[in-house]
Amino acid sequence: MSLTDKEVLEIFNKTEALLNGHFLLTSGRHSDKYFQCAKVLQYPKYNELICKNIADYFKNFEFNAIVCPAIGGIVVGQEIARQLGKRFIFTERENNSMTLRRGFKISPGEKILVCEDVVTTGGSVFEVIDLVKQNGANVVGVGFIVDRSNGKVNFGYSQYSVIKMEVITYLKEDCPLCKKGIEVVKPGSRKTIDKKKLDIKK
Repeated sequence: MSLTDKEVLEIFNKTEALLNGHFLLTSGRHSDKYFQCAKVLQYPKYNELICKNIADYFKNFEFNAIVCPAIGGIVVGQEIARQLGKRFIFTERENNSMTLRRGFKISPGEKILVCEDVVTTGGSVFEVIDLVKQNGANVVGVGFIVDRSNGKVNFGYSQYSVIKMEVITYLKEDCPLCKKGIEVVKPGSRKTIDKKKLDIKK
């Protein structure tokens, strides 16, 4: 049974994974909201439940392997691969380029499902798609948990997100939070997040 948006948000709030504050996103843009999927995915029961929505959507697609960008997509891709009985590998950024390491290979002619945790501009996913093509393989679809663009990002393949949300992002020079002098935080970095300052939702 598919989760509703309300049920997904309840899980995010319960695990304190939906943050409010001033954040620097991977895309380089700023936002007052951040989805820290790792806070949800640390619980196997929630990971299995949420990823089942993506697995169910793509279960009748023909593909050989699942490829995800590190780090956020790893837990998602591994769980979907487990549920569908597929091979799983991940890409890493090296010298500012998405690449395959650790002996991972994508063979010409393979059919690939690309997965991710959160999509804002889709930059990392587009890089993975390009890498798949460079290796002579074919993308069959893209699956991810949170679509922060509310459907605005189109990867050019069949795509599915568990939840869509319209989250406003800003260029640094246009960011009203910067203009107010509110400290910016890059989630996932070693910098400790002050829960009181960031008003984490319960």
